[in-house]
Amino acid sequence: MASWVAAQSREPAPPAADTQLAVPAGLAVATFAGGCFWCVEADFDKVTGVVSTTSGYTGGTVARPRYEDVAAKRTGHAEVVRIVFDPRQVRYEQLLAVYWRSIDPTTKDRQFCDAGSPYRTAIFTHDAGQAAAAQASLQALQKDKPFAAPIVTTIEPAGAFYEAEDYHQDYYKKNPVRYQYYRASCGRDARLKELWGAQR
Repeated sequence: MASWVAAQSREPAPPAADTQLAVPAGLAVATFAGGCFWCVEADFDKVTGVVSTTSGYTGGTVARPRYEDVAAKRTGHAEVVRIVFDPRQVRYEQLLAVYWRSIDPTTKDRQFCDAGSPYRTAIFTHDAGQAAAAQASLQALQKDKPFAAPIVTTIEPAGAFYEAEDYHQDYYKKNPVRYQYYRASCGRDARLKELWGAQR
């Protein structure tokens, strides 16, 4: 993914300062790391009840990280998508089900063609209820054992979130041809079908 970005953008501005999300009344927030945030954003935008998705960085040690530094593994951040959703239309547990089936939870520090800790898989929880639901979903998956390899996806408390640069937001809408070529050439959907079957 880093090579794609280098070839397409020269935008110098760093992401906005740490966003402490003020969630509108009646809505809730979820944060997932699932490899390339372009793809995660596209997958969750299809879900009824999702109000907005924002690509960004979390889980690192450097304030206001730039994409170039995150991708070079200099900050410790993961690429994530912050999801604002309406719990009256979609439950957090349903978002977890979508999340699991949009990733390969058996590969550490890698998703498909993107390698390194920025592309790790993690569920960043915002309260005790989310943490309990995430643990329950993980345990259910481990019990079902749909694949032989162990699950390496982590569950962590949500920390500082930094919104990614503007050119990353809604990338799949702004650059549909490039996005589809990237997603196909990265092997994401082929691997997901192999893991989860055609009805993922």
